[in-house]
Amino acid sequence: MLEHRTPEGPLYRIARGTNPWEFPDWSRASTDSYGAHTFGNRFDDPAGDYRVLYAASQLLSCYVETLARFRPDQKLKEELAAIKGEDDFQPIGYIAAAWFEDRYIGRARVEGRYADLYTAEWVSQLLPHLQPYCIQLGLPEFDVSVLMQAQKRIITQMASNYVNELGSFAGIFYASRYGRELENWALFEFQATIHPLADVRPVSTTDPVLLAALDILKLEVPGPRKPQAAEPDNPGPGPAWVISLKDLITGKKL
Repeated sequence: MLEHRTPEGPLYRIARGTNPWEFPDWSRASTDSYGAHTFGNRFDDPAGDYRVLYAASQLLSCYVETLARFRPDQKLKEELAAIKGEDDFQPIGYIAAAWFEDRYIGRARVEGRYADLYTAEWVSQLLPHLQPYCIQLGLPEFDVSVLMQAQKRIITQMASNYVNELGSFAGIFYASRYGRELENWALFEFQATIHPLADVRPVSTTDPVLLAALDILKLEVPGPRKPQAAEPDNPGPGPAWVISLKDLITGKKL
């Protein structure tokens, strides 16, 4: 059996609607320039035979992966800053208030074996299957950096399809590009066993975990940050919402 992982505790997921563990409707999928019918995500099935849910071991990782798309283009930011006159555009690096509407956080216990895709064993296994496509796409070779990159997603989607066709795995385990300690999971439809927990809650702009993710990504939300009440045993100076990344990653204080 190729290297795999199994979730040790509940996973987190952020999605639209009050049922974060519902697979997205196929009507939201589209066909890209490669002919892949997907939702545009990293490990979606290019053949369009199964859907994928994305979850994380830590709520912090959930926020980071979900909001990474809003990271500012530094070159564009500099060009806009150089333009004289009053700013009349959407501020760069801010998340629109509309994004928070109808967004919910859910937890679930998940069963199954998940391919530990960034290991040497898996890279070696995938090499003969994906190397030819890498060459066609202008990538010099297939290695773990190809699985971690976000530009040529057809390659990671084909890796997903390969794992799924083996029939022995419920999905893929992978570390975040923003820190290997942030653990993410791609859950395959028809393969993963998901047991949603009842504690679904809306995303809040004052969530201290969200604020920590914004600091990692150098993003902001509209309006001033509202500090969370300080803990009685550790009032401390400075903003009370500050929580150590170690606590967030290990699941403490959530």
